[in-house]
Amino acid sequence: MSTPPTTSAPVTPPELGSTDPARYADLTRIRLEDPDAVQRTADARVRHARPVYGTQNFIVAADHPARGALSVRGVPGAMADRRDLLDRLRTALANPDVDGVLASPDILDDLLLLGALEGKLVFGSMNRGGLAGLVNEIDDRFTGHTARHLKRLGADGGKMLTRIHYGDTATAQALESTAHAVDALAEQGLYAMVEPFISETVDGKIRNDLSPDAVITSAAIASSLGATSAHTWMKLPVVPEMERVLASTTLPTVLLGGDPSGAPEEIFQTWSEALALPGVQGLTVGRTLLYPEDGDVAGAVATAASLLRK
Repeated sequence: MSTPPTTSAPVTPPELGSTDPARYADLTRIRLEDPDAVQRTADARVRHARPVYGTQNFIVAADHPARGALSVRGVPGAMADRRDLLDRLRTALANPDVDGVLASPDILDDLLLLGALEGKLVFGSMNRGGLAGLVNEIDDRFTGHTARHLKRLGADGGKMLTRIHYGDTATAQALESTAHAVDALAEQGLYAMVEPFISETVDGKIRNDLSPDAVITSAAIASSLGATSAHTWMKLPVVPEMERVLASTTLPTVLLGGDPSGAPEEIFQTWSEALALPGVQGLTVGRTLLYPEDGDVAGAVATAASLLRK
């Protein structure tokens, strides 16, 4: 019998714009032949110089598929093609004004192997067990990155979706799990990016309350999770009365995009106004920019980047 190789040839990133269905076959090959290549690539990666107050950061989010959330603008399966998603992510990350990525373990490993994260901020998605539509969706288990593994990868932090549902007893466990994750990240010297919502069940589905008072309440609760807030960031939606929302916390805050529903011009205008407020450290946006209405990912990313203070 032949002995499997201990190392294999590096991944060659396909040319952007290629439609070759085998364009990411190297990722499968190297995962099969040389799975340790992920850690070696992470060890050799040039890291970001770390965030600085006054310089807003632009982070692209790509952790939605891990929770079974594949639709965009009501189109089922819009994010189902992994090759297409990687094309879009690489296009976004090629813009030098994009500072980093927030991703689930599988996508983050792909991007590492593709060499797409040189000099970028890296945030891992930690709790993906609250699957969209699951009977116990609020019981959002930590099924993704751990603080210890993120440290090994040379990441900058981890992100936690934290939905607070006053009518669901699983909320207490979800809050406790988030608190433990905040502590674990702090012990590793990593940032904890907490994304809180006040949620409710409407017609059998979980819906997030995006009223200003609800977002303020969610931030107040989430800011206090864990034994220390020294490493904690807030990840908050852009809603009306953002001045009042941002006055509710002194923690660094990044703005999320969510599943886009308005016209692009309106979305960018609301982001611009919110980015001008004190305490806003930047954008952490995914579907709005990766799947724009006109299909121009590079253009959408460039427009969003132009809104940030650099």
